[in-house]
Amino acid sequence: MRSGIANLPLHSGKCPRWLFDKMVELSRVLVELMVIEFGPENVLERISDPFWFQALGCVLGFDWHSSGLTTTVCGALKEAVRGRERDLGIYICGGKGATALKTPEEIVRLADRYPLATNPEGLARVSRLTAKVDQAAVQDGYDLYHHTFIFTARGNWTVVQQGMNAGLQRARRYHWLSSACRDFVVEPHVAVCCDLKGLTLNLVAEESDAVRKNLPLISKEHPDRLTRELERMQDLVLDLPERHRLLLSDLSPARLRTVFEKSYLNPPEDFAGLLETPGVGARGVRALSLIAELVYGNAPSYRDPARFAFAHGGKDGTPFPVDRTAYESSIQLLKRTVDQSRLGVNEKRAALARLARFVNI
Repeated sequence: MRSGIANLPLHSGKCPRWLFDKMVELSRVLVELMVIEFGPENVLERISDPFWFQALGCVLGFDWHSSGLTTTVCGALKEAVRGRERDLGIYICGGKGATALKTPEEIVRLADRYPLATNPEGLARVSRLTAKVDQAAVQDGYDLYHHTFIFTARGNWTVVQQGMNAGLQRARRYHWLSSACRDFVVEPHVAVCCDLKGLTLNLVAEESDAVRKNLPLISKEHPDRLTRELERMQDLVLDLPERHRLLLSDLSPARLRTVFEKSYLNPPEDFAGLLETPGVGARGVRALSLIAELVYGNAPSYRDPARFAFAHGGKDGTPFPVDRTAYESSIQLLKRTVDQSRLGVNEKRAALARLARFVNI
C-alpha cells in the first residue's frame, strides 16, 4: 500500500457541469461495487493510495495531470454518497476553502444524524490535527486549501488534502490512513509521490525526535524571553547555516509574541498538543524550532518527505503521451463491469476477474 503525498501542476479552468454530473454517477456505482465486494474499510485504503486515487480521476474522465483532480474527485465522491451514508457505511466531509475549515463540525453533524460505533469528537480532532501537521509541522511551501475527511461507522478514516505553492505553480496532495498512522507526529505518511523537492522544515521526520520533545519545553518559556532570543538570532543571521537565512527572513519577533503568549498560557504536554494550540501556526512552530535549536543544539530535519514520482503518461506528452484507445477502453470496460455486478454474485465475480486480467495486460 502506498499512502503519502502527490505533487501536481496548477491548472486553471473548471470542470464542465455535464462532466461533473457523470463523475458523480460513475462514482456512485463504483463505491457501491467496492463496498459490496470488499467492504467500506477497503474503500478507505484505496483512496489513501495516491496512485489509485489518480487512476480513479482518469476513470472518471478528469485530466490526470491537473491539480483540480483532487478537489473535483473528492467533490464527486461526496455527492455520490450523499443520502446513502447509512447503506454504504461511508461518510464524507469537508471540501475546498471555507468548507474545509468546517469539516470538524460537519463530522459531528453526521454523527448526530447517523448512529456510529465511534467517538465523533475524536474524529473531529483527527481532522484538525492532520491539517495542522501538513500545514505547520511539514513546512514545504504549500498552503492547504482543500481538506476532505472520509470515515466509516467503525471509526476508521482517511484524509485527502491539498496545498498550493503559487510561486512554483504546483499543488501537493497529502494522503492519510488511520490503519497506517502509528503516530500523528512521527512519519505519518507511509509513502510520498512528488516530482519536486525543496527546502522543507520536516518536524515529523524520525530524526526530528529531539526537537519534538524540546518544543513543548520552549513554548512554556516567558514570551519576552522567546522574543529576545528570536531577535538575537536575526542579528546573527550571517553566522548561521544557509537554511536559517531562508527560514528567518519572514519572521517578526514582535508579531510572534502573541503566539508565544498563547502557548505560555496553555502549556502543551507534547508536540501534538503544541500543534493543537489555537493560534499556533506555521510561523510560530518555525520560530520555536529555531529557538529550540539554539538552546538545546538539536537541529530539526530539513528532509523533504517526497520519495516517488509518477510514472503515468500525460496529455502533454510528459513523461509519455496518453494511450487514448486504452484509456477509453478502460472506462467502458469498468462501466460494463459495474452493470454486470448487479446481475448476481457469480456474474459479478466473473466481470471483476475479466477486469483484473485487463489491468494486468
